[in-house]
Amino acid sequence: MILAAGLGTRLKPLTDTKPKALIPVGGETLLGRTIGRLMTFGYRDFVVNVHHFAKDIEDYVAQQDYARLVRFSDETEMLLETGGGLKKAAPLFDPSDPILIHNVDILDNVDYNWFAKQHQADEDAVLLVSRRQTKRYLLFDNGMRLMGWKNIETGEIKSPYEYVRRTGLSQHGEELHMFAFSGIHSFSPRLFPLMDRFPDRFSIIDFYLSVCHRSRIMGLVKDDLKMIDVGKLDSLREAEAFLETTN
Repeated sequence: MILAAGLGTRLKPLTDTKPKALIPVGGETLLGRTIGRLMTFGYRDFVVNVHHFAKDIEDYVAQQDYARLVRFSDETEMLLETGGGLKKAAPLFDPSDPILIHNVDILDNVDYNWFAKQHQADEDAVLLVSRRQTKRYLLFDNGMRLMGWKNIETGEIKSPYEYVRRTGLSQHGEELHMFAFSGIHSFSPRLFPLMDRFPDRFSIIDFYLSVCHRSRIMGLVKDDLKMIDVGKLDSLREAEAFLETTN
């Protein structure tokens, strides 16, 4: 699933007339570049959620060679965020296969054959993380199972475990490992029933944090992860340089 429904407000004025997914980087749209790269790893079935200039995205895809591989999840009535968007698109997926979830505005150096192999059969989701510095971190135990989330500026901790919320430590008093989420994750469709109690609109991270005590939500560290979020005008220039170094 490629998340492409955002308003792209940080890319104004470019997104006043076109969706973020169709912003060109290195001579190719963000959407086209994402689909093209994933196709090199064997992906042949794509779901794209749309909201802002939805018809423009659909018309663009209709003109591409890969058009028959893409289905759309329509969010034109209301943006549903990352979790709500996935929940709405649930009927479009094969229930027997994990779903790779990728933001349309991320460029990265991930080997997706490698990433797919890391999702073990008994794991409900695998979140690609790194040691990147940020203000908000996911918290994992020694086995890399998700335990919570922490804002290091405010000290706020979210976790289904009372002892984590109270101490910021594991049940046995061990330090939890803090990693930054990349926005790339592999999701097992068997988690969809747990979304039934959620509203139409919600964050996927809030969902993971609410079920990690009853599901196996795992972190996967990629120390050599290189990525850029093409979310601001300045990052467009950085993206061009990034492509030169990673291609």
